[in-house]
Amino acid sequence: MTLRVSLHPEAIEDARNARAWYADQNSKLADDFFVELERAISLVVASPESWPPFEAGTRRFMMRRFPYFLVYRLIPDELQVIAIAHARRRPRYWIDR
Repeated sequence: MTLRVSLHPEAIEDARNARAWYADQNSKLADDFFVELERAISLVVASPESWPPFEAGTRRFMMRRFPYFLVYRLIPDELQVIAIAHARRRPRYWIDR
């Protein structure tokens, strides 16, 4: 079964903000962030229940190279990415999504 992936509009904004911050540091770093994000999403889609339950019915996947994690939930035939959250800033800001 192939899961459809959807990103909450604010999760897209999370990713854009992170990329912009990395682009201010180094354009290659910004590109690397998106490559790592794509890798994270691919791994989660391949095995969505492999990562631990998190808060409010979600699961969390920690990115390897960057201090971000994906917050996602599974609904029938769909993986919804709720947030692309920085691991050390504004805890639970995404909880109402």
